[in-house]
Amino acid sequence: MRWDALFADLESQFDALQAEDLYGEVADRIRAEVGKITVLDRLRGAVDTVVRVELANAEPVQGELTRVGKDCLLIETERAEEWLIPVAALVAVHRLGPWAEPAVGAVAGKLGLAHLLRGIARDRSPVTLFCGGAPVTGTIDRVGADFLEIAEHPLDTPRRRTEVYNVRLVPTQALCAVRRR
Repeated sequence: MRWDALFADLESQFDALQAEDLYGEVADRIRAEVGKITVLDRLRGAVDTVVRVELANAEPVQGELTRVGKDCLLIETERAEEWLIPVAALVAVHRLGPWAEPAVGAVAGKLGLAHLLRGIARDRSPVTLFCGGAPVTGTIDRVGADFLEIAEHPLDTPRRRTEVYNVRLVPTQALCAVRRR
């Protein structure tokens, strides 16, 4: 009987060590996988949910996260506004939830800030740019590789030569957000 108790004790110790090794290995693998998740993956996991975004040089924005590009995100607010925000301008994002999703599809992973800015320029939509200092209103005239040019005019007037009082070049790295109604 004493031998049975000794063997039972040794077997339980062996089982405990195996379980501990397995737990440690699983924890290490989880840490390694979490280490591969990017900000964009976390943002993609929150698409179609309401989030609150803090920005470097603009007011916080709350709304539905509708799209995530390769370097930006698009939020639609309740006031019928679209906010195009470069990931580099993010200070914090609230209400994401626990999910993450990798980029899926050839197009979704490649569309970025420059592509979306060119679409806004093509639409000739009046916008408000936040790039430090006072917000700038007008129409985006052109988008280069690393800059945009905005014809400054009041939001309530169409872009006419007589209404434009300045043309401003803004490096895209200085851009915090673009708001379009």
